[in-house]
Amino acid sequence: MSESVLPSGLVSAVGLDLVRLAPRPAAGPKPAPAAGPKPAPVTVSQPVPATVSQPAAVSAVPIPADAPRRRSPDELRALAEAAGPALAAASAEEIVGWAVSTFGDRFCVTSSMADAVLAHLVSRVAPGVDVVFLDTGLHFPETLAVRDTVARELPVKVHSVRPRLTVGQQDGEYGPRLFARAPDECCALRKVEPLERALAEYDAWGTGLRRDDSSSRAGTPVVDFDARRGKVKVNAIAAWTQADVDAYISRWNVPVNELFQQGYTSIGCWPCTRRTRPGEDPRAGRWAMFDKTECGLHG
Repeated sequence: MSESVLPSGLVSAVGLDLVRLAPRPAAGPKPAPAAGPKPAPVTVSQPVPATVSQPAAVSAVPIPADAPRRRSPDELRALAEAAGPALAAASAEEIVGWAVSTFGDRFCVTSSMADAVLAHLVSRVAPGVDVVFLDTGLHFPETLAVRDTVARELPVKVHSVRPRLTVGQQDGEYGPRLFARAPDECCALRKVEPLERALAEYDAWGTGLRRDDSSSRAGTPVVDFDARRGKVKVNAIAAWTQADVDAYISRWNVPVNELFQQGYTSIGCWPCTRRTRPGEDPRAGRWAMFDKTECGLHG
């Protein structure tokens, strides 16, 4: 079996050493978990989903022990502008391999834990990568169950980042049910500010954005520059369709939020998420009573 190698033109375009992706191994026993301490468990009331298949390593892209120097926003912008077109036709694994080779441990991924696809894929390329989860205090128990399965079963480091205010403290300061009166302000407090804080130590972050998520995401590039935060934004599965996601989940037995079996097509905080109806945009169930489809993390 041959290795998958990033095209030489692509490598020179983005200024990288050659990244080789090893072929997927033949079926066999699950590899032993990576050495190191297990993430601290988080207690939840729901049972956790079925065990995820241990990911097979697909690349020789170890996270460098010594991270590259911090780059300026201008340097990061230039990197993103070169890499976006060069990686447009690359596989998701190759895109993640580029990010890890370029940014080392200054690259993280964020996950909403609607499913474990992105965390699983990244763990195959870069075991030990940081996975940031925004624990708003308003998640469905099913979402927290996926988070805990990822922390327990995958060779990644899950960081649950919480808002500065608990839900009770926010109610006391801003009034109860802020999400029903001013959802943008609630999202800013419980999602946007925690993300800004979490990303402070990183130069690049990976997301699970896909072009078929909604019409507003149809133009999502695989690599972009997040000008508001001065970070490179890596959208490795931007070109994937829902069929691609479903195939990956089936191939690797990846945990999926149980709410998808109950008519939800996009999952956020429980007060602002409803089931969608046939034919609706997948994100139509988010903030359904408002003219709002994004929480502010991506625009």
